[in-house]
Amino acid sequence: MGKRKNNISGLSGLARYVFDTPEPTSSPGPSSTSENDSASKATTHDSSKLGTQGEHLETQRHSDALDTRPKKKAKLQTGLLGPGLEKYDATGLVPFYTDASQVPEHLQKYFSQRERFFSLYSSGCLLDEEGWYSVTPEAIADQIAERCRCDVILDAFCGVGGNAIAFAKTCERVIALDVSPVRLALARHNAALYGVQDRIEFVLADFFSFARTLKQRTHRKIDVVFLSPPWGGPSYLSTSTSASPSKSLSQTPKSASSSALARDPDTAAAEDTYADYSLAHIRPMHGAELFEVARGLTRNIAYFLPRNTSVDEISRLVADVPGEHVEIEEEWMGSKLKALTCYFGGLVAGQEALFDK
Repeated sequence: MGKRKNNISGLSGLARYVFDTPEPTSSPGPSSTSENDSASKATTHDSSKLGTQGEHLETQRHSDALDTRPKKKAKLQTGLLGPGLEKYDATGLVPFYTDASQVPEHLQKYFSQRERFFSLYSSGCLLDEEGWYSVTPEAIADQIAERCRCDVILDAFCGVGGNAIAFAKTCERVIALDVSPVRLALARHNAALYGVQDRIEFVLADFFSFARTLKQRTHRKIDVVFLSPPWGGPSYLSTSTSASPSKSLSQTPKSASSSALARDPDTAAAEDTYADYSLAHIRPMHGAELFEVARGLTRNIAYFLPRNTSVDEISRLVADVPGEHVEIEEEWMGSKLKALTCYFGGLVAGQEALFDK
């Protein structure tokens, strides 16, 4: 595995930061001052009264110009991140809810779990509407990050940054992709709030184009790919491809996580059975095809899937690979199963020897 480098922005021609540090406004140069002085002197030569007025107007303009800069700086400091982090601050892109009365009705159940999604939410974490129901809760993200500890990890669908922030705590470098510049800006904002922005490279690109380009650059190595693609929103639990429901893998909690999953809070059935979720419903392409694209980069994959995903479909992903197994970790909250994290390659317990192959 490669060690951490100060800059890996050369991974792909697709790599673009969402925001660059704005260039500071330059103060007027000596030439403009000289011109103003000449104009003022010429006016004074014609009339002392006009000269006095001209000097007054010039002084006023100069004073106004000086007043403009502090006002702009003060405006930046009103952001949620505070002084020193202005270039990461995404304040104003989306609402920052502080009270339930501000939240739309369809987001109320997610807002009630805000501290589970981000423990620092009250300090200024930002989520767009999709982020509210797709972000991985912090405790689950931390659990996955510990399993994926490595040098370089690729978060293929970073959203508002829940997993990327967790990976930055256990990995040397995180590459976080998303197709939405707004969500990338929010993820960068949230990472700065957690103090890990310098370990994450945020890239505006779709995973498939990025993967194709990266494969052509063999000197760049990705140790682990984390897949958490769109499941289809909160309605995914009603998606079924079979007449009979599949039972959960276990009736005993296994995961260290104690958080609710943002993708399905308060929508779980009372029973421990759910309609099968097929990988065919993964977006933007079939989940099996998505897995193959990721395997083109590394065999070490962590695949975050709905709790009711067909176990048979998951196992078939490596059915043709002799001697390789898949490990399915259940993410629970209390007595309720919330999601599955499927580990492949060297991430599987007992298959560590496959990690660097």
